[in-house]
Amino acid sequence: MSLNKLLAQFIKQHWQRYLAAGTMLLLVAILTVWIPRRIGHVIDGLVAHRLTSNALLIELAWLIAMGLAIYFLRVGWRVQLFTASFQLGVDLRTRLYQRLSQQGPAFFQTQRTGDLMAMGTNDADAIEMASGEAALAGFDGSLTFALVIGIMILGVDWRLGLVALLPFPFMGWAFKHITHHVHEASRDSLDRFSKLNDQVQETLAGVRTLRALGLEQRSAAQFAELAEHAAAASLSAQRWEAAYEPAVGGALTAAGALALAMGGYLVWQNEMTIGALTSFTIYLGQLIWPMFAAGWVLSLLERGKAAWARLEPVLSEELTILDEGRRDVEPTGDIRFDNISFHYPGQQQAALSGVTLQIPAGHTVGIVGPTGAGKSSVVRLLMRQFEAQSGQVKWGGHALAEFRLQRLRNAINWVAQEPFLFSASIADNIALSRPSATREEIMHAAELAAVHDDIVRFPQGYDTPVGEKGVTLSGGQRQRVAIARALLTDSPLLLLDDALSAVDTDTETRILQHLASQRAIQKTEQQDRSTVIVSHRLSAVAEADHIIVLRGGRISEQGTHEQLLSIDGWYASQWRYQQLEASLDAS
Repeated sequence: MSLNKLLAQFIKQHWQRYLAAGTMLLLVAILTVWIPRRIGHVIDGLVAHRLTSNALLIELAWLIAMGLAIYFLRVGWRVQLFTASFQLGVDLRTRLYQRLSQQGPAFFQTQRTGDLMAMGTNDADAIEMASGEAALAGFDGSLTFALVIGIMILGVDWRLGLVALLPFPFMGWAFKHITHHVHEASRDSLDRFSKLNDQVQETLAGVRTLRALGLEQRSAAQFAELAEHAAAASLSAQRWEAAYEPAVGGALTAAGALALAMGGYLVWQNEMTIGALTSFTIYLGQLIWPMFAAGWVLSLLERGKAAWARLEPVLSEELTILDEGRRDVEPTGDIRFDNISFHYPGQQQAALSGVTLQIPAGHTVGIVGPTGAGKSSVVRLLMRQFEAQSGQVKWGGHALAEFRLQRLRNAINWVAQEPFLFSASIADNIALSRPSATREEIMHAAELAAVHDDIVRFPQGYDTPVGEKGVTLSGGQRQRVAIARALLTDSPLLLLDDALSAVDTDTETRILQHLASQRAIQKTEQQDRSTVIVSHRLSAVAEADHIIVLRGGRISEQGTHEQLLSIDGWYASQWRYQQLEASLDAS
């Protein structure tokens, strides 16, 4: 979709406001072109001594009244027009946010955060200006130009009007040349701003790493270089936009000179009155705004087109995971992987190959294996962040794609190795998925996650702000707060994706014991909550009902803890190594 089509659709949706603004602008234009004509009549009356003092006062009163009317009408159309254009900005940002929130991880692997943020700020602003300022200036300028030219040619003197229009074709040629450069410069300016925005975002996110490595000066130099390039690109765009003014000024100066020469000759020949020439001169001055408006409109439209060329592909990008399921219920029952083979987009090497496993309802399944074995890939397929190239993941006998995404994800509580905490209090972060939870329920979840004692030691307790991304908490505390958040809701599936990696073994044992006791209570209440624990630390899965060992994307071993030890394979050797490592640390 082009920018022109987007603006046309938006104007059609808000036609009442645009019609009201257009009507007011029409009245403004009529009054604006009427004033010089009245001034011309007043001058001719004064020259001919036909105008009495009372009549002169009445004429001046009318001029003042028309000026006041123009003032209030201009206020009115601005309110109408900008209310509509601001709504376009809201709509675009809302569409962008919704699209980004629906996209899967595969989309964000090819996008930069700073660039996406720039689309929601600078790019949306540029399109908003095209729908507001450009529409206003375009309509007002075109209407005023048509009325002024019509009055000049039909109401004053057609010969003088045609002579005055001679320089305008040259101005049109200059506009065409300038507009091309404005578009290119505007696109470059927006791209440079995106790169600068991305640099700021990455620097702030990794500021502690930069300080630890002593890279502040190098980072500052990179930022200064990007800022300089962004400023240069913006200046280049401004230079080309400023080129409209000399083109307009040159055309109007030439038109004024031709009009005065021709008008002076006609007055000399008694074919035109001084009042008529005065009116024509005022009308010529009124062409300044339409000419500047033309340059301003072209500039805004080219900026809007450049911004839309960046924003539109993101808004129209197909979702990496389609939400076409018809089952509007939360899935329950056994989960089964049927001969799953999967590789990540853009990669040839398979992350999973021929994986078949079953997670019975209410059971705990551990998934272990060396780095890159495909453990997290199992979790991502369970959450439908990606789709397998072959095979199916079924829950309760139904493929995951049959469920509405909202229902599917409501049925899953996921704790990642690096959980995300929002800039809110600890209590608010724990109650994120259940805002209505009581303080007692929040505290109980924190106790199960073995983080309650840490929280009460803070001066503000559960009301302690965690800072951006939980910066005020340690890695282990962030993980345990995220586990508490997951335990606060009774979803059918709990996924712990290496979620205990930042806690010590004693804390890990306490958390696992709490999970086991909670699972026992749920079984007595006939609640079949399944748990999948992905971990590189085997002690985290030793008590699981079933353990899967992944190596190279394939299941190499499976069974209970005792069965895997008796096989004496990878699991047994890693168990002995980790037990020895733990005993050495303890000593």
